[in-house]
Amino acid sequence: MSLLELKNINAFYGGIHALKNINIEVNKGEIVTLIGSNGAGKSTTLKSISGQLTPKSGQIIFDGKDITLQPPHITALNGVAHVPEGRRIFSKLSVKENLEMGAFSVSDKKIVKERMERSFHYFPKLKERLEQKGGTMSGGEQQMLAIARALMMQPQLLLLDEPSMGLAPVIVEQIFDIIKELNDEGMTILLVEQNAYQALQIANRGYVIQNGEIILEGPGMELIENDQIKDAYLA
Repeated sequence: MSLLELKNINAFYGGIHALKNINIEVNKGEIVTLIGSNGAGKSTTLKSISGQLTPKSGQIIFDGKDITLQPPHITALNGVAHVPEGRRIFSKLSVKENLEMGAFSVSDKKIVKERMERSFHYFPKLKERLEQKGGTMSGGEQQMLAIARALMMQPQLLLLDEPSMGLAPVIVEQIFDIIKELNDEGMTILLVEQNAYQALQIANRGYVIQNGEIILEGPGMELIENDQIKDAYLA
């Protein structure tokens, strides 16, 4: 069953046509990955979904509702959590305060605490760093905090933008293991990732975007074997 549909989405940055008739579908319980080179339109696609960028035309349907023109905070309240490229944690706030910001819409402190404990299941290091300022943590720990903050919303759909960027290989492995674990437990994930091989390995399906257009789509393992993908992204 489809949880998210992008129908003929066109988006612009000033006079630059960033997305050109983008069509993407994400079914409940899937990991879908969007791969492509720098500037291809990957992050723009996620920003359009979460409401940070308003498309010029087309429709974004989430859980049966048209959210194309919806403000970002309403989309978040409706169940879409966006972990942006570059992590964007609150560097001057503590780990605990960052996590509390993720549960901004929850007034019940008991529920906030329960969600925090659930985040520690995936990221136990964060429990050891509760009072530490986010900006003083390593890149890997900041990425963990960014994902944990998103999980505090208990989203239906998790948008992940370049979660492996700038991280050591051992940390990348940990992050991808957690993404897979979240999905195994029922989380629907749309993953933007330059590490195409790693992304396609865990994805049910993938889309390839080039110059703002979807040029290829298919099952993750099928795309890994595609000669065009091998030459462009896996060489």
